[in-house]
Amino acid sequence: MIKNGHYTTIEQRADAGWSKPSGSVRSPEKRKRVVRLWCDGCYDMVHYGHSNQLRQAKAMGDFLIVGVHTDAEISKHKGPPVFTQEERYKMVRAIKWVDEMVEGAPYVTTLETLDKYNCDFCVHGDDITLTVDGKDTYEEVKREGRYRECKRTQGVSTTDLVGRMLLMTKAHHSNMDNPDYQQHTDNFGKGPKGHSPWTGVSQFLQTSQKIIQFASGKEPQPGDTIIYVAGAFDLFHIGHVDFLEMVYKQAERPYVIVGLHFDQEVNRYKGKNYPIMNIHERTLSVLACRYVSEVVIGAPYAVGKDLLDHFKVDLVCHGKTEVIPDKDTADPYAEPKKRGIFRNIDSENNLTTDDIVKRIIKNRLQFEARNQKKEAKEMAVIEAMKRREQQEQGEDAAQVAH
Repeated sequence: MIKNGHYTTIEQRADAGWSKPSGSVRSPEKRKRVVRLWCDGCYDMVHYGHSNQLRQAKAMGDFLIVGVHTDAEISKHKGPPVFTQEERYKMVRAIKWVDEMVEGAPYVTTLETLDKYNCDFCVHGDDITLTVDGKDTYEEVKREGRYRECKRTQGVSTTDLVGRMLLMTKAHHSNMDNPDYQQHTDNFGKGPKGHSPWTGVSQFLQTSQKIIQFASGKEPQPGDTIIYVAGAFDLFHIGHVDFLEMVYKQAERPYVIVGLHFDQEVNRYKGKNYPIMNIHERTLSVLACRYVSEVVIGAPYAVGKDLLDHFKVDLVCHGKTEVIPDKDTADPYAEPKKRGIFRNIDSENNLTTDDIVKRIIKNRLQFEARNQKKEAKEMAVIEAMKRREQQEQGEDAAQVAH
């Protein structure tokens, strides 16, 4: 059981990479000043890695503005996005650390953009983002000292998730050492001349600290309506967001608890190679959503008396997807229906995880080409950085000799 919410303390900020300014203690006047931050990106196939970047960024200040690029800009510099810009805008708005979202943000981050939105500095992960002609998109703000960096989340990337979908193997979330999987990820995220540390694939390792960073101890208050929903919430996407937003709107003071089923249970009722994300990854994805108050990890498939009584559930909701019977063929929602607290919710968004997989497979060659092109650009930058470092070392050595 994980309680959800926001972090605000200095200790929590420090944990996310924020550090106090050096020098004397700040005056009360300076402490009152709101620090405004800027993040931007494609935010295509939004996952907990994106959310973690925004969490770390928010911890460096007070007000986080996130700019999202258009489909045209992404296609020009990287290749075709999986989701439309409208879908990506809505996904970013649903991340609980985002205070404001800017549509159609320029691909190259400039001082003009930071000043337009009254931002002190921009924050980006410790990977590199390049334009179509191989230039660092943050070059200008770095030069002017208005750039901050946060740590990239190991073990997840859009490249990796797309690779899992294309491979379609049951073992992908439990056996990342599978030779077929490794071969595919190499093809998908590796150019002919080497391996970029930013595009490559690594395994996600869950820790209790990571869950704590994503969640906080927000308890339900008297007068809150406790709403329970359950499912896989695999590849947490805009269909899930629209559903949870509609669930959130079912009460004036909602406290939404999401029950996540274990991987084996999801595979029982969804079949194929699902879930694409394992239980740990799905937990962080759901915790990042602003409509969710709490997560139950490994919730029972049948929403029974014990669960309803334990959480004092007022309402149980389910979307328009088919309800698969339990192992004993019973209706998993029999108890809430009996109590008269079950409600079907129509979010008017029929997007499913299956639909996303179909989009990926349809554009497989384009996505593979996109990632190999990105890898090649990154490797070129790495080589240039190495040459510059060697040149500087040579010059230093020459000065010492003289």
